[in-house]
Amino acid sequence: MARYSVNNYTVDVLLADIKSGNIAIPEMQRPFVWDATQVRDLMDSLYKGFPVGYIIVWQNPSVKLKDGTVAIGKKF
Repeated sequence: MARYSVNNYTVDVLLADIKSGNIAIPEMQRPFVWDATQVRDLMDSLYKGFPVGYIIVWQNPSVKLKDGTVAIGKKF
């Protein structure tokens, strides 16, 4: 059995999962360091369909989140 899988999701699906709380930010996530211009440029690239790399998401039965709570079975 494969240890991981590669899936293609649209930005809309990822944003919906984040908004609904199905994807959370783990405690180990480093601080956000981009300024507003860099964020805007990333969104522009996504909108234009340019390749921007990978987003790694995995599911863990119990992980401490950035806000100090524990996510049970969420993707992060």
